[in-house]
Amino acid sequence: MSSDSPQSSFRRVMLKISGEALMGDQGFGLHPPTVERIAREVQSVHEMGVEICMVIGGGNIFRGLQGSAQGMERTTADYMGMLATVMNALAMQSSLEGLGIHTRVISAITMNEVAEPYIRRRAVRHLEKKRVCIFAAGTGNPYFTTDTAATLRANEMSCEAIFKGTKVDGVYDKDPAKHSDAVRYDTVSYDDVLAKRLGVMDASAIALARDNNLPIIVFSLDEPGGFRGILAGEGTYTRVQG
Repeated sequence: MSSDSPQSSFRRVMLKISGEALMGDQGFGLHPPTVERIAREVQSVHEMGVEICMVIGGGNIFRGLQGSAQGMERTTADYMGMLATVMNALAMQSSLEGLGIHTRVISAITMNEVAEPYIRRRAVRHLEKKRVCIFAAGTGNPYFTTDTAATLRANEMSCEAIFKGTKVDGVYDKDPAKHSDAVRYDTVSYDDVLAKRLGVMDASAIALARDNNLPIIVFSLDEPGGFRGILAGEGTYTRVQG
């Protein structure tokens, strides 16, 4: 960590991003320059001395709910979606290690040849050694989203906040892409997110965060330096809290 790095008010955080964030302008799959750009965002925060966990969705490769809607058995579709998250995690690991950051992919589904199994105390030790931990395969259970997995792992790892990287700079009362008069919240309560269906995360993830008083910070992943800026006390975002 360089001596001139700004200090973060957070010691350990969870970064949750969608699989779609990795596909750039493509309609499917991985866009390596986009993966590297996000990896550099993570690197800039890592250089501040912050311990980083990550959960990446799988929607750029396969989305279980869509497969189920098209007639596939739901449990099978969800397991396929979990495998997609492992592919994304490996791609991110490759980019981060290309930048010199030691990274571990930790899978909730055992696949010893490509990832470590999830053992909480081992994962905590990796974080203490300043390794980035990417939690893959969701919770290992069907019917749970990667949003819920991120909230679960953030609690287990004693993270101080979840950073939800999106395409917009916070939570709005309606879709800002469709409504020019959409209003951004600086802060919003968990209960309002649920009652107003604001779409920050799915309901079970919000409830789990609320029950453990874990703040969710929603920010734009497309804003260069945005992740680091917020950790340094700057930038535009919405904080979901009690």
